[in-house]
Parts: sequence; C-alpha cells; structure tokens
Amino acid sequence: MGKVTGFLEIERHDRIYEKTELRLKSFGEFVKPLPPVELNAQAARCMDCGIPFCHTGCPVNNQIPDWNNLVYHDQWQQALINLHSTNNFPEFTGRICPAPCEAACTLNIDDNPVTIKTIECAIVDRGWEEGWIVPVPPTANTGKTVAVVGSGPAGMACAQQLARVGHAVTLIERQDRIGGLLRYGIPDFKMAKHLIDRRIDQMAAEGVTFRTNTEIGSDVSIDQLLSEFDAVVLTGGAEWPRNLDITGRELTGIHYAMDFLIQQNKRGAGDDEAEAAPEGGISAKGKHVIVVGGGDTGSDCIGTSARQSAASITQIEIMPKPPVKENKALVWPDWPVKLRSSHAHDEGVERDWAVLTKNAVGKDGRIAALDCVRVEWQRTPDDRMTMREIPGSEFRIKADLVLLAMGFLGPRRGALLDQAGVELDQRGNVLANTVEYRTSREALFAAGDMRRGQSLVVWAIREGRQCARAVDQFLMGESSLPR
Repeated sequence: MGKVTGFLEIERHDRIYEKTELRLKSFGEFVKPLPPVELNAQAARCMDCGIPFCHTGCPVNNQIPDWNNLVYHDQWQQALINLHSTNNFPEFTGRICPAPCEAACTLNIDDNPVTIKTIECAIVDRGWEEGWIVPVPPTANTGKTVAVVGSGPAGMACAQQLARVGHAVTLIERQDRIGGLLRYGIPDFKMAKHLIDRRIDQMAAEGVTFRTNTEIGSDVSIDQLLSEFDAVVLTGGAEWPRNLDITGRELTGIHYAMDFLIQQNKRGAGDDEAEAAPEGGISAKGKHVIVVGGGDTGSDCIGTSARQSAASITQIEIMPKPPVKENKALVWPDWPVKLRSSHAHDEGVERDWAVLTKNAVGKDGRIAALDCVRVEWQRTPDDRMTMREIPGSEFRIKADLVLLAMGFLGPRRGALLDQAGVELDQRGNVLANTVEYRTSREALFAAGDMRRGQSLVVWAIREGRQCARAVDQFLMGESSLPR
C-alpha cells in the first residue's frame, strides 16, 4: 500500500472537460489529463483493500491496487507492464469504459472512489509517450493458422494474443479499416482513431495479417475459411439494431444510430463525402433531432448532433427516470441503476423519460414529428415490470431527424450465420461457453458481443483474450496464455 492514510487526507480529483462552447467547435478529444503529481496523489488514495472489490467490477481482471501503488511510487514503467498483463488496450478502456471498477471501489461507499479509469489511461498514454510500448513478436512460429472474423476489441485482443504465441493470424474485417465499432461506432471526440492505428502497427509488427473489405458469407464462405485455416474465431459483434415498429417508420429522416455515427466517423477519417455519406448522407445541421434511447449510443448521437449544429436535440427513453443516487446498502459493490449523465447532456439536450413513441408523422415523405404518450411502469406479483399508457398524456414532438439508439438484438442475421450453421442461444447469440469458446461446429470459435450480446469494450477484450487461450489449447494441446 502506498500511503496508509492517503484516502483520509486526499480528496478525489478527476479529469475535467474542455468548456462546452470550445469542445463543440471540433470532433477532437476534450478530456484534460491530470498532471503526474496529481496522479501520484490520486493513486495514494487506493486503500489496498484486503478484499479488493474493484476486482469484482473489472471484467478484464486488472490488478488495480498493484498499479495504483506503483504509480504512487513513481514506477510508471512497471505499472504499464502490470496493466498490459491483463489488458491489451488500456487506452481504449481508459477512454470509453464506464468504469464498473470505480462503482465497486470501497471508497465508493461514500461516493468518492479512486480515479481508477483516469490512472489507467495515464499509465498507457505515458507508455506511448516514453516509447515503452513496442511490438512483442513470438520467439518461434507454431505453423498453425487462425482466422479472426471481426476486428473490434474482441477480435483485436484475440488476434494479438494468438500472434504473440507464434500462430499465423489473419484478422478479417468487412469495413475498409480495422477497428470495428471502435473505429466507426465511437465518435472521435470520445476516442481519437490514431489510438487504434498505432495498435494496428504494433500488431502488424507482431505478425498479424489484416484483410479489410472482406465480408465472410459473401466474399468468402465459412467453409472456405475452415479449409484454409486451422481454426476460425467469430468476433463480429452484435450489430443487429433494435427497430422502432411504428406507423410511418419508412419516412425519410428516421435512421438507425449506427448509420449516423458511421458516416460522421468516415467524414472525420477524411473520406470523400459521397463515399462517407452516400445518397446525401445524414446530417443534424439545422434540424430538430430526436434521439430514441437513453444509453451510450444515444449519448454519442447527442454529442455528434450538437457538433453538427442541430437546431434542437431531444432524447426520449421508454423506461422511467432512474434515481439520482443509489442505495449503497442494497447494491454496492454491484453496478447500480441510477441516473447517469454524460458530457453530451451538458451540450444542449432535453431529456424525457417514460415516453412511448406511437407514430411517426410525415410531410411530403419526410419525418415532421413523433406522436408520443407517457407511460407508467408497474411491478406484477411475480416481480415483472409491465408498462401502461397513461390516458390523456399524448403529445407531439417536432422532428426533422430521428435517430434510433435502442440497443442491439445480437449478431447480424445473414449469410455468415446461415453458412456457419452454428447453434444459437435463447437470445439469438452464437452459443459457446466461456471456457472453451467453441461453437457447435468443429474448429469454429466465438467471442465478444457475437457470443454474449451487446456489452462493454472491457468485456470484449476479456473474451478475446480468453478465447485466444482456448484456441491455443485446441491447436497445441496446452497454452501459456493467461485467462
């Protein structure tokens, strides 16, 4: 433990944001890192608990008290080694993970957890600045070949781990660039894409081969892959969006959130406008925008719309407004259900809860408004929540652009899953356990959101790493890779 009384003497201090009026002028990152002296102090707040509950909150098994202690003692390079031992890409999680570790921190009992996410991000950012992060090529080649289909965080982690133990790995992506939804689903202002590019360079130096613009199921069949490679891993994510089944859904101006976000990220990457946004594209400029859905994707749509100079932004959510503060005695150290506000909610948005969308109203074939009604949620005797419309509560919201951010139902349906012929679980995800990660088909594995459903980047990295160990064991009979 660094400083025994650190948590008593030092107040929590976290990163701050650039002023709203300044950050809305660009799509660049706007979180201001803490200077090293403050990071040392914040790391000193870690209590080095006998039972570190932060471990229960961190899916990727970060050894949080260990690297907090190392940062406190100014041993940054050793802290980086420790951090990388469990997490291939801390710069991703240090920016976009919601930090369930902090919710589980013992100091969160009185709402002052250690700034774990900030320290994690600072460790890896310093590692890049100092030149400590270099390729880790294998010492020998195994002669085995593996194809990883889908280049999001699960696919990248799986590919890197397998390459480092000597397998010839090909990472396959249907988009034109590697990164999956890290690349095209996360706005640039939350995570700059050069962070992905430098990891790609590192992986290439470690032996990973990248194949973009290749859709498995159409460009290449699953059978072809299985005949060409010794093992195939499906890490294609959960990209089947939940639809809004209402009258008027076909009106121009109603779009899935991901279509909107992908186009903006392509623009940010410098793509030609016609390529980035075919058929005129989706833009919030000067429009009254309604975002349907209250999660992270909805927040990303709000921030993007604000930077595109929307006339107004309204976010509606079908669930009731959660409590501002959780009851710690009931939920800690588990992830609490409470009101969460992101940076985007300070950038000009009206939020409304317990709202059901009934119809889309059009004019000349374009969306003009949404007809909505307020609902109340009641708990049944068998402890299920049911929704009831409140009579007389109908209202209409003006809309020029509606973005559907209501989550995802699982992996995309289509040729890949049809050809794979693998069993699915009750939720429609590819069926595989978290030990072997094998599907119902020989030599075919699955990990990440494609296996577990819509989840967090930190869960994807964990599953990619664990799946890599399972594949290595399948190919070699044993594995030195960690779980």
